[in-house]
Amino acid sequence: MFASYVSRHGHAFIDRALYLPKSWTDDRGRLAATHVPDSVRFATKPALALTMIEGAIAQNVPFSWVAADSVYGVGDIEIALKRAAKGYVLGVNANHSFRSWGKPLAVAGTAKDIAEALPESTWRRLSAGEGTKGARLHDWAYLELADLDAGDFNAAFAGVWTRGLLIRRSIADGDLAFFSTWCPIGTSLGKLVTVEGHRWAIEDSFETAKNEFGLDHNETRSWHGWHRHVSLVMLAFAMMAVIRHRANIRPPEPPKTMRSERRKTAN
Repeated sequence: MFASYVSRHGHAFIDRALYLPKSWTDDRGRLAATHVPDSVRFATKPALALTMIEGAIAQNVPFSWVAADSVYGVGDIEIALKRAAKGYVLGVNANHSFRSWGKPLAVAGTAKDIAEALPESTWRRLSAGEGTKGARLHDWAYLELADLDAGDFNAAFAGVWTRGLLIRRSIADGDLAFFSTWCPIGTSLGKLVTVEGHRWAIEDSFETAKNEFGLDHNETRSWHGWHRHVSLVMLAFAMMAVIRHRANIRPPEPPKTMRSERRKTAN
């Protein structure tokens, strides 16, 4: 499992965790043979994701949003992000229940049922960002469910935030995806779509890290070997991201006096 940091300047992995199924963690002999620390116990993927998020918060990593696939669920992750005043767009299953209160449009039920009841006028076609084949266009719907005081989750943070449901519909086949959202009041649909679209960066990171740095080109047989290999690949990938960003920066325009002198010299 990996956490990727995404900004307008680029993206790179910033954390990783090795998921071990119960068949592993219940076999202490196997763990000892592969040098897994004694402190390691079974942890679900959502629990590992929460640990990485809490680590980034504790280390003051400067981020405002978290986007994640539905495999990581919500629950504890939602609570941790609300307490830290971080917005989120977290994937949920079609049977995840939502309910609104204090809003003109009252909704209640599963995400799938709510989506299927929406009028066609609700949907907007927007791009979630540029992909390898151009703009990644989908139809989107966003429902504000409730406005809440951020201070209810952490006295250090003030202001009103909105809990909502974001729905993505495929143009090709109508396939639906659902996301639980939390954002400052007034956040636009376009902003939420952009945040959700940032999840594409981790897929791009996997492809690049595998093709260029051999992320999956290893036959490690130990806990330490896996972490060392993956950490070196992450470092190389991050260095490449920095080099790419600096190489693409447009050089500043020379002062007007220098441009004038250049023209005189050319004449």
